[in-house]
Amino acid sequence: MRQELVARQLDEQITARFPVGRRLRVLDVGLGQGTQALRLARGGHEVTGVESDPAMLETAREALSVEPEGIRERVRLVEGDGRETGRYFDAGSFDVVLCHGVLMYVADPDALLAGLARVLAPGGLLSLLVRNGDALAMRRGLSGDWEGALAAFDATGYTNRLGLTARADRRETLTATLSAIGAPLHAWYGVRVFTDTAPDETKAGDVPDLDRLLAVEDRAGRTDPYRAVAALLHLCGVRD
Repeated sequence: MRQELVARQLDEQITARFPVGRRLRVLDVGLGQGTQALRLARGGHEVTGVESDPAMLETAREALSVEPEGIRERVRLVEGDGRETGRYFDAGSFDVVLCHGVLMYVADPDALLAGLARVLAPGGLLSLLVRNGDALAMRRGLSGDWEGALAAFDATGYTNRLGLTARADRRETLTATLSAIGAPLHAWYGVRVFTDTAPDETKAGDVPDLDRLLAVEDRAGRTDPYRAVAALLHLCGVRD
C-alpha cells in the first residue's frame, strides 16, 4: 500500500517538473529493499542507492540481479551513511533525491536534509516520507488503546511495527526546515489514512476490492482534512 501510493505521488511530481522522456539522475538515500529505486530504473532513469544496513543492501542487490541487463546497468548501489552524502557526491549531482522512511531513525535530521539539498540540482525534486507527528494518537485510538492515545498527543517518539523506537516529524516543522535549506515545500500528501491499523501480515491477495481501496487511499492522501491525519507524510520540496 505504502509503496504504491508513494509511487503514484512521486510520478505525479516528476511528470510535472521534468520533460517527458528525460533520463533523470536519481539518488535514493536509505533505499531499503530497493522498491522505488528499481521502479525508477525500469522507467529509464539512472539511479544511485545508498544504504547503511548490509542486510538490506544485499536484499536490494538480489532484487537487482534478476533484472534485465539494461536495468542493472542503470543502478549503482553504495554502502554508506545517508548523513555523509558530501563524501560520496558532488553538489548538484542529482535531479531527484529520495529519502523515504529514514528521518524517523535520525535524532537530528537537519544536517541530513541539508546534505540532501546540497546534492540536488537547481529545480530538482526532494522527496521525503516521514512518520506524521500530528497523527501519532490515531493508530492507538482506532485500536482502542485509550491510554496510549492520550500519551501520544504530546509525544514525538513512538515504537514502530518492528519494535524499534523511532521519531515522528510535524509538517509545520519540516516545512520551515525545507525553506531554510533552499528546497521549499512544493506539494505534500498523506499516506495510509484508512489502512494504518491493518495487520502486518496482510497480503494484497487477501484484500477484497483492492483497486477501490487504493483509489480511496489515493484520494484521501490528496484531500483535506484526511491527509493531515495520515500515518505517513510524503513531502516534496523543490531546490531553489
